Amino acid sequence: MALAATLALAACGKEAPVPEPPRPVLVVRPDAAAAGIDAFAGEVRARQESTLAFRVGGNILERRVDVGTRVRRGQVLAVVDAGDFEAQARAAQAQLTAAQAEAGRAAADRARFAALGRDQLVSRSAVDAQDAQARATQGQVDAARAQLELARNQAGYTQLRAPADGVIASRSAEAGQVVSAGQPVFSLAADGTREVVFAVPEGAVRGFSVGQPVQVELWSQPGRRWPGTIRELSPAADPASRTFAARVAVQAGDDVLELGQSARVYMLQSGGAALRVPLAALQRGPGGSAVWVVDKATRTLRLQPVRTGAFGEDGVPVLSGLAPDDWVVAAGGHLLRAGLRVQPVDRDNRALAPVGRAPATATAAR
Repeated sequence: MALAATLALAACGKEAPVPEPPRPVLVVRPDAAAAGIDAFAGEVRARQESTLAFRVGGNILERRVDVGTRVRRGQVLAVVDAGDFEAQARAAQAQLTAAQAEAGRAAADRARFAALGRDQLVSRSAVDAQDAQARATQGQVDAARAQLELARNQAGYTQLRAPADGVIASRSAEAGQVVSAGQPVFSLAADGTREVVFAVPEGAVRGFSVGQPVQVELWSQPGRRWPGTIRELSPAADPASRTFAARVAVQAGDDVLELGQSARVYMLQSGGAALRVPLAALQRGPGGSAVWVVDKATRTLRLQPVRTGAFGEDGVPVLSGLAPDDWVVAAGGHLLRAGLRVQPVDRDNRALAPVGRAPATATAAR
């Protein structure tokens, strides 16, 4: 009887467990305002950019243009010392004169031996020898003439000329400097079409292709965008930056894009991404990425698997797995668990209305 009384008292003294109150969580709705758009920094460049160099080496005597100078086709940009090449040209001229004199003598000898051969005063072999000698001396004349032409060309190569109309974009050498053949001296941006050059991150390059439509916005003209297409995409990454160079042909007037202007290139995410969530909302799920989503009817959590695109600075595009009106937990996901009862709040710490009631704010979860 004493034991039964003790158990009865213990049963009466045991209280029912208190249910855990809903935990406040910050939620957002997937952002559709910038639906699946990535922006990349770029620079306006000329479609045709040429690195100019001397075809012969030497000491630069003159530099006649500077960065930003507009030049015309054929204009002399710089000059190297031509003394040695002019001396070679004079030597080649002297060799040509000597070869021509020798060829003239050989031709006269061949004519005399030919006459003697017809009178059978010399042997046929002697006539043939004179013919061979005449042909050899004529070959020496041709070789000397070619050598003179080469020497004159090299003397002409001492003047670096613009291959097209344009503007000098950069300079890599100065007067008084000794340069070798092929060493860059200037960079010329030819007149004509302007393009936007930008770098594609290594992790996002699979989403780009030649001919893909994009939009271009200049930093100097925010809010105004021009359509364009990716004209060129490098097949290999830069060894230093590990990015892929891409060029965009912009459908804008020639007076809109100026060399060196900063620009943004906007690209729609592959797969038709239309939603974006904060980086902090992303969690590790059983099969990859996931986010915590609030069930609006029961106010409980479920871990929703999602497929994401390339990460941005503060957000990530969601290619599949979310609806535009889902409530996604934006922070503190590592402290949550499936089935937990929560109280969704917006960024102003205001509770969101239950399903069927007017929300506390029209766009509270954005």
